[in-house]
Amino acid sequence: MMTGFQLDFAPLKEPLAFIRCLEWIFAIFAFATTGGYTGQSAASVKCSGKTVADNVTVSFSYPFRLNLVKYEAPLCNGSSSETLYLAGDFSSSAEFFVTIGVFAFLYCTGALVVYLGFQHRYRESSRGPMIDLVVTGVFAFMWLVSSSAWAKGLTNVKMSVSPNSIVKAIGVCKGSVVCTAGAMPSMGRLNVSVVSQPPPRALPAA
Repeated sequence: MMTGFQLDFAPLKEPLAFIRCLEWIFAIFAFATTGGYTGQSAASVKCSGKTVADNVTVSFSYPFRLNLVKYEAPLCNGSSSETLYLAGDFSSSAEFFVTIGVFAFLYCTGALVVYLGFQHRYRESSRGPMIDLVVTGVFAFMWLVSSSAWAKGLTNVKMSVSPNSIVKAIGVCKGSVVCTAGAMPSMGRLNVSVVSQPPPRALPAA
């Protein structure tokens, strides 16, 4: 009976390993696009009597504890400024999503090693495929929950860091002072993380 590692790429031609390989790629997109994200939002405040507007810049990043992100805004009374904070803490949904992505990546890596190197052992009994099926089902459910939570969290993040929200939070902008919202932060990477869902999983073959 063969027991050692025997590399064989033939399983990649079958749904079992091919779809697992796609899941491995999607998992990388999931945690890489979210975990390393940094962004910046901005607005400008033109106080009365000034010819040049003051720029208000807000930098934020993963894990999106935005209620801890502070920024300075002018008070238009000389040299004073007020300290403001973004609204909301969306770290739980972001960290949950990234964690599931990391564990899915690790499991897919281990599964591919088994499929390509120990396929003869994998098919010896129904135990291996059954364990694979159960773990895959758990990951599928957790991925659905985490991605749904993060999709909602991302919507809230976009609202909180929107330049319009920053303008509304600045005290002097509620009066006669001219305030201008800057460009919306680039969030293409975060949008990719939400849409990077794994393909439907094929049942492990016995």
